[in-house]
Amino acid sequence: ERGQLIKENRTLHREKSETFGKLIGESPAMQEVYGKISMVAQSDVTVLITGESGTGKDLTAQSIHALSPRGKKKFVAVNCPTIPESILESELFGYKKGAFTNAAMDKTGLFQEAHGGTIFLDEIGDIGPGIQTKLLRVLQEKEIKPLGENKSRKVDVRIVASTNRNLTQKIEMGEFREDFFYRLSV
Repeated sequence: ERGQLIKENRTLHREKSETFGKLIGESPAMQEVYGKISMVAQSDVTVLITGESGTGKDLTAQSIHALSPRGKKKFVAVNCPTIPESILESELFGYKKGAFTNAAMDKTGLFQEAHGGTIFLDEIGDIGPGIQTKLLRVLQEKEIKPLGENKSRKVDVRIVASTNRNLTQKIEMGEFREDFFYRLSV
């Protein structure tokens, strides 16, 4: 009986590791979502997840990370609209001591913390053009420049972003950079 329970336990653990985290559902639409997650998880491309609030964009991002080769590395989630843009830059890229008033010591940015893993930029559609430009450089060059530092640093980070905004409409209104959109929506 004990041997049977151990075998069953191992089987359940194996099945759980092959699932999609906290995402649930067996409908054809969910099966399509699972297929897309499996497909993009194995590549290292940047992913843009779109959908209405409450549809599980963050759970989808976690599943992509967990099923990817980076799954054992760090997953860093950043809720972009909750951080003022002036602070968001220093949070993402870090800073050197003395870079600005009250910068009493060096701070490692979230991109550096996620090195080797995945950074999830939640609600990317709500950030301003200034930070979009800096994130575009990260997407293009795979490097960051902490505030107050003269040289750039290479980062090995997969970027997964999400939004509930219509980015095409925001581009037309001049509120979202078109080149940034195309770099995000690989």
